[in-house]
Amino acid sequence: MSDPPLEKRRRRPRYHGSHPRAFHDKYKELDPERYAEEIAKVVASGKTPAGMHRPIMVPEILEILAPKPGDFAIDATLGYGGHTAALLDAVLPGGRVLALDVDPIELPKTAARLRALDMPPDALLIRRSNFAGLDRVLAADHLPAADVVLADLGVSSMQLDDPARGFTFKRPGPLDLRMNPRRGRPAAGLLASLDAPGLAHLLEVNADQPDARALALAIVDRQQRAPITTTTALAETVANACAARPADRGDRGADDSVRRVFQALRIAVNDEFGALDAFLRLLPGCLASGGRVAILTFHSGEDRRVKRAFKDGVRSGTFRRVAEEVVRPGADERRANPRSAAAKLRWAIRL
Repeated sequence: MSDPPLEKRRRRPRYHGSHPRAFHDKYKELDPERYAEEIAKVVASGKTPAGMHRPIMVPEILEILAPKPGDFAIDATLGYGGHTAALLDAVLPGGRVLALDVDPIELPKTAARLRALDMPPDALLIRRSNFAGLDRVLAADHLPAADVVLADLGVSSMQLDDPARGFTFKRPGPLDLRMNPRRGRPAAGLLASLDAPGLAHLLEVNADQPDARALALAIVDRQQRAPITTTTALAETVANACAARPADRGDRGADDSVRRVFQALRIAVNDEFGALDAFLRLLPGCLASGGRVAILTFHSGEDRRVKRAFKDGVRSGTFRRVAEEVVRPGADERRANPRSAAAKLRWAIRL
């Protein structure tokens, strides 16, 4: 009787050169189970592996929220699941975590990773929803007010790294920028609908863009000559406009302006400020007495809203205590994960 055939080895993908540049060619980083050692080297070098996300300020968040076994915790922005996993570890045994995310592409992947953890089947409940709909999710699932709520308002690295999502200007891709690419209008459609004053207002309000009017005129002029439908086309338009302006304008370079333009469009496309305002309004009703909330923001428009809502909550008697100052990542974390550098953490405790 012959021996059973050996399992056929899977060939690795082929690509040109020694270091793949295309996102989908980074097979080692997109297959973490097979290439754990290689991924560890990428992390140790201070980079985030493609398609992955490193949770920010985990020790600080756990210290502030102080979750304990038996608590009901909510991660209002699931993302890659790093914060959710940390909350699960803290509330078990006896506790449970509700996690929300609006992204239909990344949510199933994160759910599968978390379901593989050793935990009771009812310890984790995942729902596809914007955090602005948290109260509706609690009501639909007959869930109580939470002991702990966390919201990380940053864009996940998985979205930034994948050119097909249109969040990065460093690789060619469609100018999309939607958290849920199955709903709403992509950034290219929004941009095509704006005149120069409307775009300038968006750049000022959503990104504090210097010279917003001049930049908006340049973008709209380019849009009228040839529609801007790709990330690189928009980035080139902004860079060219910056090159034509005086050098002493106080900006650190064209890349900063490009980032702000993309940020302004992303906020508008996803109605991020509207969603955050709705979340902050409903938040007190979703927190148990003595419950704690922590919110990570990444630009001034978000931080101003959180700071104002928390202070208003103290004045109205909704919150007992709030953060007087923002908490920032330490130097070691900023070096290990440069994407954490802009993070600001604020917290509040329900009366």
